[in-house]
Amino acid sequence: MTSPWTREAVARIASAPIPTAPLIDLSSVTSVLAGIDLWDYWPVQERDGSTAAIAGGALQMLLCAPILGDPDARHGIARIRLMHQTARGWHDLGHVLPDGFAPGSREWSGSAIIDEAHTEVTLYFTAAGRRGEPVLSFEQRLFEARAALTIMDGIPRLGPWSQPVESVAADGRVYQSDMTGGGAIGTIKAFRDPAWFRDPTAGKEYLVFAGSLAASSSNWNGAVGIARRDKGRWVLTDPLISADGVNNELERPHVVFHAGRFYCFWSTQAKVFAADGPVGPNGLYGMVADRFVGPWRPLNGSGLVFANPAASPIQAYSWLVLGDLGVIAFVDRPGLPAEPTDPEAARRHFGGTPAQPLRLALDGDRAVLV
Repeated sequence: MTSPWTREAVARIASAPIPTAPLIDLSSVTSVLAGIDLWDYWPVQERDGSTAAIAGGALQMLLCAPILGDPDARHGIARIRLMHQTARGWHDLGHVLPDGFAPGSREWSGSAIIDEAHTEVTLYFTAAGRRGEPVLSFEQRLFEARAALTIMDGIPRLGPWSQPVESVAADGRVYQSDMTGGGAIGTIKAFRDPAWFRDPTAGKEYLVFAGSLAASSSNWNGAVGIARRDKGRWVLTDPLISADGVNNELERPHVVFHAGRFYCFWSTQAKVFAADGPVGPNGLYGMVADRFVGPWRPLNGSGLVFANPAASPIQAYSWLVLGDLGVIAFVDRPGLPAEPTDPEAARRHFGGTPAQPLRLALDGDRAVLV
């Protein structure tokens, strides 16, 4: 059964102090890759959700683009980057997929899982648009591909890659297949951000993804969608969580199993809440369930886990909760009171690099920053 994230839950945000992340000082932000913007990122994980230890560090996959005058233009040329993060810092390993290999016109976020022998990595990712399209479209498809992992002189390498295979397609019945939504950032519809998850209590595999409800009459019809592995193939099922009439985008949803409970987290922004309803801040949100299939309950009563501070409401975004409850994100636009309309101002304030990790503590239906 699909569990709703309701207006009543969102309205509770305004009635209590809002938990916030520490303030980011843009002057202290240092890029880990010169000349390149980096944003949504994820580590290669073990099947239990923990971060895989590879060659003395973690293999990180990050969306990347050369620095442009308008940082919002990065979404139109995004590629997935591979970096090796160790105690000595970040080492660039180039693009994950070969040039012209992915089926989309750009590559958007996903997840990656390593096998038990640490010899093969499976990448689940979003193919945005179509390869070779003359005009960029907002079509989003879920793909997967596998590569051998080798380590030479302490440096991990992935390749060659298997041909990308479409994991599962939007059906137009439960999940909207027209993803234009007007095309403006924050209004497009979703069938993206696949996050692989294995239910340790039942052994079943799932893809959790950002979706849009096909049967909705609202412009704000975001959902946390799922597909279940059945006899070697992915099968769409009804969403885990619906934000129908509440919010347009539940971005980069993912599930963490902790202390016998399931926690589903996502990121969203103030600008994508329904115009006639309660609005939450840019932040990390989530719900909790005793079984993967639900019912799911809003964390902290409202769903809000933490937000950007009021003095810097767009300082970071795209939070990902790891298996050890560490929280990673990227530095967005610290120090600005609102999103700038001037691309030059946006460029001056854009961090475009990984943020300092945070950490959560989970206790039943409560989630707090440590």
